[in-house]
Amino acid sequence: MKVLVIGKEGQVGSELLRIIDGSKGTSRKKGSGIYLDLSNSNSIEDTILKEMPDVVVNTAALTNVDGCEDNKKDALLINGSAVGHMARACSVTGSYFIHISTDYVFDGESGNYSEEDTPNPINYYGISKLVGEAYALSYDDSLVIRTSGVYGIKMNFPLYVVKTLREGGTVNCIDSYYSPIHATMLAESIKEIIGKRQYGILNVSGERLSRYDFAIKIKEYLDIKTGNVVRANSSPNLKARRPYDSSLINDKAKKILSTKFYDTAKALGYMAKYGEVK
Repeated sequence: MKVLVIGKEGQVGSELLRIIDGSKGTSRKKGSGIYLDLSNSNSIEDTILKEMPDVVVNTAALTNVDGCEDNKKDALLINGSAVGHMARACSVTGSYFIHISTDYVFDGESGNYSEEDTPNPINYYGISKLVGEAYALSYDDSLVIRTSGVYGIKMNFPLYVVKTLREGGTVNCIDSYYSPIHATMLAESIKEIIGKRQYGILNVSGERLSRYDFAIKIKEYLDIKTGNVVRANSSPNLKARRPYDSSLINDKAKKILSTKFYDTAKALGYMAKYGEVK
């Protein structure tokens, strides 16, 4: 089976290429494998038509939430319109199309969102990702995976926590909630999903955690003696609003998948295994 991963430099894309034999990945950098310009519709469609993959997995996105507020045009182009051109090309090649989306399509007023809940994004990142979902779902042979707080090789909240604590600093956490998942575990889930050919929308995420509780789990699991984790009274001055509780219900995926993608202890074990906490 020929799998084309859109976005090989990202956390999930790089993991998919590592665990799926014979898979190929696109790069936004010239001279680094299959070059793909996501701002160019012809580049997107020509690449998929040339490669003729059995499966296309789109892991690429503009994920800087504040940056999307500043660059709405680019956000809509990459997170929205580009997905439409992927779906269009997949309809010609007959490829199974998996598109990775986000919990930020919800407003965070209630939390524990299921696949059937109505999206209501409160920032432009969420809006642009919701547009991308619509484009992906316009193609019948497609699956939108909603996930939350993906972490792994790049600096994000879990690695920030580790770095700050090991330097003896203080991690200030607002008690907002989400469902963080390690990139390796999400990639393992996607690999299994490819074999099961799911369609529509599927939540694949970790357990519901507040950022405070997650930081405490990290400190305890990795036995970090230095630094402190404290609850902050207010959020930093951010340009874009964030959902207070964007956690996802993953019961449907648990019934479908054998991979324990929701196991926080296993995820922290991956952090140690791959040297992400050194």
